[in-house]
Amino acid sequence: MSQNLELIAILKAVRRLSRALDVHSSRINRESGLTLPQLVVLTCIRDLGEVTSRAIAQAADLSAPTVVGILDKLEAKGLIQRYRSDKDRRIVHTRLTDAGARLLVNAPSLLGDAFETRFLSLLDDERATLMSAVQTVAGMTVTDVPQDAAESADGDEPVGSA
Repeated sequence: MSQNLELIAILKAVRRLSRALDVHSSRINRESGLTLPQLVVLTCIRDLGEVTSRAIAQAADLSAPTVVGILDKLEAKGLIQRYRSDKDRRIVHTRLTDAGARLLVNAPSLLGDAFETRFLSLLDDERATLMSAVQTVAGMTVTDVPQDAAESADGDEPVGSA
């Protein structure tokens, strides 16, 4: 296959992934009332426990200001609670509320049930190879897109790489 055809094949595959992610993101919004990045951040909070916004930003691969904006929206919906550390008042921790925990129990899969089932049915080394390949492709493209532009591609909410 010529190099141009290879590049076109990669472009087509990335566009299919992008379209599938957009469709699934809309489904998540309809079913949970959250954007995909909000759901990713909420999932990170659940998985990390009582945590700082810096740790959430690192886990979700989002900028700190973007995470703060998402946390503001999640707090307004009553899904998280923020509070200052007793040891250092400069540090703000975040934790799930009961409503946030309940929402996550019923939330749709981040990438869809069909994908999750197929992915988890792969052997461990196949999953590792696939994850490595996707991360390599993402690494090749991310350098061409400014972080702020990548995070605002989904309207007023950032897109996550969870």
